[in-house]
Amino acid sequence: MTRRTNIHPVLDRPDVGASLFSTWEVGTPERQRRTVEAIADTWERRPWPAKGLLGYFVYTAEDGSGLLHHSQWADEQAYEAFVKTHRQERNDAIDTAVPGIERVGIERYRRYRSLTDGEGRAARVPGCVVIVDIEFDGPDPARQRAWVDAVEEALAAEPHVHPGGISAHFHLGTDGTRVLNYAEWETARHHIDAMAAPGEGVGAPSPLWQRVQTWPGLLETGSVKRYEYALGLVPD
Repeated sequence: MTRRTNIHPVLDRPDVGASLFSTWEVGTPERQRRTVEAIADTWERRPWPAKGLLGYFVYTAEDGSGLLHHSQWADEQAYEAFVKTHRQERNDAIDTAVPGIERVGIERYRRYRSLTDGEGRAARVPGCVVIVDIEFDGPDPARQRAWVDAVEEALAAEPHVHPGGISAHFHLGTDGTRVLNYAEWETARHHIDAMAAPGEGVGAPSPLWQRVQTWPGLLETGSVKRYEYALGLVPD
């Protein structure tokens, strides 16, 4: 069966072979709330759809306009089987409850590297999830990894780590063109303050960060969106 959980996903669990992220636009905070309820109701009324699906998690966008979906799979083949047998009828049920949802798209990733704070993730509950989406001008898996390595080097060189940061989990798009950073923060305010801090911190104007931001082939320095964890669904 399907069970609801309040526990955040473990991003670095070793049995995850494929991580999928997608967004839905719903328009308003009220529709956002109703869509989360419709997802929970639709899934909890049905058996867990696939052995290879390890967990399905939903997050509400800070501005109230949409949702982020994150599913962890044993492999992409398990996802493909789900699409053929279970996805459409679940989406149809959700659309009946909340008509007019715009499904923007879905991207496939594999986790490459995770960075955590020294205190340990288990002792700190994320109040905010920040998604940074990076795109390059063409497929190049070596470039994806090199860019993430450069980000890690820039982070390690910062003289003062901003409080509130818990972890960063870098995922490489399977098409070779994208990198997604799933970052956990204690609160949205911690992340806002870190982004606004002059002279140091996330995106500081240091040579190492400038190298990250001007990497050859980088199309965008990254869209940054903040979310709040809303729903977790796991096999019972």
